[in-house]
Amino acid sequence: MSSTGHQRYLALLGSINIGGNRVKMVDVKAAFADAGYGDVTTIAASGNVVLDSDADPAMLEIALEDLIKTRFGFNSCVMVRTRDAVRAAIEENPFHGTGPQHGSDKMVHSIFLSQQPEQTAVDALIEEHRSKGSERLAIGDRVLFLDYVYGVGVSDLSNKFLERRIKVKGTARNMNSLKNILGKMGG
Repeated sequence: MSSTGHQRYLALLGSINIGGNRVKMVDVKAAFADAGYGDVTTIAASGNVVLDSDADPAMLEIALEDLIKTRFGFNSCVMVRTRDAVRAAIEENPFHGTGPQHGSDKMVHSIFLSQQPEQTAVDALIEEHRSKGSERLAIGDRVLFLDYVYGVGVSDLSNKFLERRIKVKGTARNMNSLKNILGKMGG
């Protein structure tokens, strides 16, 4: 259980286990525990780490990025979110839910962003894509909501493409993953 003064966080590690950045989650868990973070749990191999810390989220992001660089030798953009922010990334996603206007939990994603993008860049992306594909996009608080409709593999909206358009880093999780993560966070 969390110690007094500690907050339960989700650290979303970008660029983990893609390209040359291969690392076992058991090693990530050990590195975080060795660094003094409490109750470290990893979820799946895609860079989801739940931990306890009394650090400010912005400072925690910097510390974890430094830890990954030092311990594993590559750069990872780390986004830290509270349990409430993870819940909001599910509940506030306009494409998630039931009914014909909502997508499947596998296709609907929340892309956690390193910072809030300029609204003009988001508006331009949505307008540009309106005539190009069936995917649907919306912006939240440091999160881009995306319904891939027919699948990530057939979409032109890759993470690299999105990052270039809105000029911030992001790491995506689908609704199935986020519900699993929220459950592991005790929420």
